[in-house]
Amino acid sequence: MGEKMWGGRFSRKTDELVEAFNASIDVDKRLYESDIQGSVAHLKMMAREHIISQEEADILIKGLGVVKEKIEADEMVFSDELEDIHMHVEYALTQICGDTARKLHTGRSRNDQVALDIRIYLKQETRSVIDLLYRMQANLIRMARNHLDVVMPGYTHLQRAQPVLFSHHLMAYYEMFKRDINRFEDCLKRIDVMPLGTAALAGTTYPLNREYTTRVLGFAKVSDNSIDSVSDRDFVMEFISHAAICMIHFSRLSEELILWSSSEFSFITISDAFTTGSSIMPQKKNPDVAELVRGKTGRVVGNLVAVLTLMKSLPLAYNKDMQEDKEPLFDTVDTLKICIDVYARMFENITIHKDRMLASCKQGFLNATDLADYLAAKGMPFRQAHSVAGKSVAYALEKGKELDDLALEEFKQFSDLIETDIYGFLSIDQMIARRISYGGTGLDNVKKAVDKAAGELGLK
Repeated sequence: MGEKMWGGRFSRKTDELVEAFNASIDVDKRLYESDIQGSVAHLKMMAREHIISQEEADILIKGLGVVKEKIEADEMVFSDELEDIHMHVEYALTQICGDTARKLHTGRSRNDQVALDIRIYLKQETRSVIDLLYRMQANLIRMARNHLDVVMPGYTHLQRAQPVLFSHHLMAYYEMFKRDINRFEDCLKRIDVMPLGTAALAGTTYPLNREYTTRVLGFAKVSDNSIDSVSDRDFVMEFISHAAICMIHFSRLSEELILWSSSEFSFITISDAFTTGSSIMPQKKNPDVAELVRGKTGRVVGNLVAVLTLMKSLPLAYNKDMQEDKEPLFDTVDTLKICIDVYARMFENITIHKDRMLASCKQGFLNATDLADYLAAKGMPFRQAHSVAGKSVAYALEKGKELDDLALEEFKQFSDLIETDIYGFLSIDQMIARRISYGGTGLDNVKKAVDKAAGELGLK
């Protein structure tokens, strides 16, 4: 492919192993569209500022269109000799437009060029992630609406604690994903900064109109410091950080779906379309989608550690180490998007077993706190009421009964305050209905929360 575009001061050919080691084209070729978009904007700006002629700009912009078509038609030959996508695009443009193409790199460096390409790419992908999260939220809302009054055991320490509405439990994940969306939207503010025109690190002697380039590319603002512009990867670290938190949310949901779909719980059935079988045990139906999402969470967390470690000791400005930012970034984007997408589809194909959930609420003394509240409402200090309830539980365990199976005279051996109204007080329906504090699992609360969430997403 001839002399390298940076090879003027070098007297020896690059070692073949170094050439392969140094190249990033296998990774960064996915930036071709962003790279061409940035180059078109750069040419428009240079023509506007009379750095090159309008005729030259038109020829090169047309040529870049041809390069884009060649790449998308899989007609581009990628080679380690040309290192990265920037040099491949410029080389291909030279084959089409001749020496005029060599003017494309006027007033810029690969340092500000790659910073721009990543930002263009990540703006688009962040918006895509946000859209996918909205879709996931919508599925949570629909499932909550369809199972509004379904009761399930709420857990702490994975032990049955108190009954809650299944819809309330689902809306907890709605809130998690809402925070994820807010984080990604906020992250966009730091991504949406235009670095082109800062060149290698010090700016350029050409009269570039960086504000014009910013407008052409649709960025919110132009970067302020040339050194920071080419060395900043905060926005990459921030995106992967938010992605890791989001994946942890999906991992927690995965753990619950895996448990709920087991024979021990049998709260849900996941569609055959989103499960797999065993090569040896014919009866098996495995929740592999949820397990894979849970497993891929470690991958994204690892990508965050990789990028943080990559950047932790780099002096200003650009360093070749930063070439290693793309693999963890691209892998994070791909992993996060497919996990959200497959989850959104799977959620539409889950069957809820209402009777099984309700039956689980009737075992394990989930009404013990309500017994303490009952006594406290009758004037007993709560700590004393807690003790009475605990002794009642111990007695019931000994007798092989639940609290609401105890006779009134059995209750009265622990407190004379207990009357026949205790049985209604300890019923599951009453336990749910009394949770009226804002954000609690009371049915009216949950209805309002679901309606509010539907309004936020514009759902009917």
